[in-house]
Amino acid sequence: MLTFLCRLGLITVTLATLSNVALAADGNPPTLYSSLARSAPELNPTVLKSALSAVQCAINNGEERSERLAVIDYSQPSTARRLWIFDLRKKTLVLRDLVAHGAKSGENFATAFSNREGSHQSSLGLFRTQESYLGTHGYSLRMDGLEPGFNDQARDRAIVIHAADYVSPLWSKREGRIGRSQGCPAVRPQVARQVVDKLKDGQFMFSWYPDQRWLKSSTYLNCKPQQVASSRTIRGG
Repeated sequence: MLTFLCRLGLITVTLATLSNVALAADGNPPTLYSSLARSAPELNPTVLKSALSAVQCAINNGEERSERLAVIDYSQPSTARRLWIFDLRKKTLVLRDLVAHGAKSGENFATAFSNREGSHQSSLGLFRTQESYLGTHGYSLRMDGLEPGFNDQARDRAIVIHAADYVSPLWSKREGRIGRSQGCPAVRPQVARQVVDKLKDGQFMFSWYPDQRWLKSSTYLNCKPQQVASSRTIRGG
């Protein structure tokens, strides 16, 4: 009887292991997703799953792993704290805060997105953060867009993370929305240094919106290895 129970236990463990492997095959390790979902219950599960899938696709196709991941849900109003920063190693939430969208993307809600210079619109998709620097807006962070046709002009457009006085609850009380940028994901001055320090030097950032063209064509959401490789070659990765 004891031998049977032991064998049964072994079978149960084996089935559980196989189940976990199967669940991880889509690029979303169950332990990582469930931990991050628990730490950020207000974040739409579809957005979080999409972010993790895009990151996993990038890693599977040659990008280095990162310690942290920033997620922006542009389907939420600007008055909502729609920026989440996660520690991927500790599987915890580091920060949740306000973030601006581009002036031509919309009023309180962003509805239009662009990769074009001079559009003053936000861009969607997966980004890789790069170097911090001192600029017009103080301590800021440059980043490269990884998605051809959707955000790969980010550096040329000077799309950076920076502090802005108009990213403020007081501003939203007065205007019905926070202020808007020229396409940059601007943040509150009070958290800007923390955001830049947590995200600089090769972290991932993922901006989401239910834009049908992007959802159907995204190199990373749909994990197209040839396009990923081509994008890396152009960037010199």
